[in-house]
Amino acid sequence: MVSKLLEITLSSNVDHYAVLGNPISHSLSPQIHQQFAEQTDQNLRYQALEAPLEQFQEMVEQFRLAGGKGLNITVPFKQQAWKLTEQRSEFAERAGSVNTLSFDQNNRIIGDNTDGCGMVRDILVNLQQTIKGKRILLLGAGGAVRGVVDPLFKEQPASCVIANRTISRAEQLVEVFSDLGDVSATEFSDLAGREFDLIINGTSASLQGELPPLPKNILAEAGVCYDMMYSKAPTKFVEWGREQEAVLAVDGLGMLIEQAAESFHIWRDVRPLTDSVIKSFRS
Repeated sequence: MVSKLLEITLSSNVDHYAVLGNPISHSLSPQIHQQFAEQTDQNLRYQALEAPLEQFQEMVEQFRLAGGKGLNITVPFKQQAWKLTEQRSEFAERAGSVNTLSFDQNNRIIGDNTDGCGMVRDILVNLQQTIKGKRILLLGAGGAVRGVVDPLFKEQPASCVIANRTISRAEQLVEVFSDLGDVSATEFSDLAGREFDLIINGTSASLQGELPPLPKNILAEAGVCYDMMYSKAPTKFVEWGREQEAVLAVDGLGMLIEQAAESFHIWRDVRPLTDSVIKSFRS
């Protein structure tokens, strides 16, 4: 693997980036960053690399030593990436996970988490929705949810409820983010009778054609449903949102592209336009 990476990075004067995960063959990131590079006239190559589950740290080091400029990190390595970093952004520090690695001139590994910023930008800019003053329901208490709580509160929602099958995990997140505002934990069974303006699915259930056990009538009038997962066909959660007469029910493709744009900006100091990229993937 070392020789392969060395051959890739030293065979030309192109700057090299990659996304590291397991599995990784499904990743859209190479196509996204290729469009960004063409749009902004950047000389780079971006590829998908699968890391053996027990060799993540070695893969990062191989890529860095071979001359790689930066890495995106996806499941299941975001928490491991956090531990590797010597310096972290505010969002990465609070999230406890990293999806963007950079290497500075002193060979330090710098970590950031662009997931939450990407989702918030998708909601505010691309979808033209508001977060300020909204009652938010976050479904799930894993790394995906943990990465978006802080950026969401930067937009001043009225409240945020984290619902999870195992309430203790949701309560752990509340302890971490309680200083941000009105954030609380609950089980799915205790949601009946409550209303929310924005419901965000941070579980992977919809990718398996499943749905968290949500009661009816919890989506407020003109409410929005947002699935952090993305799929060619409408996810189960998006279908549920439409059944609940959401004014908008969408998947996380826009989030994926926006978080990629944030990473691109960190690496290249130029922010690509995302609207045309989102449209190209939607079509």
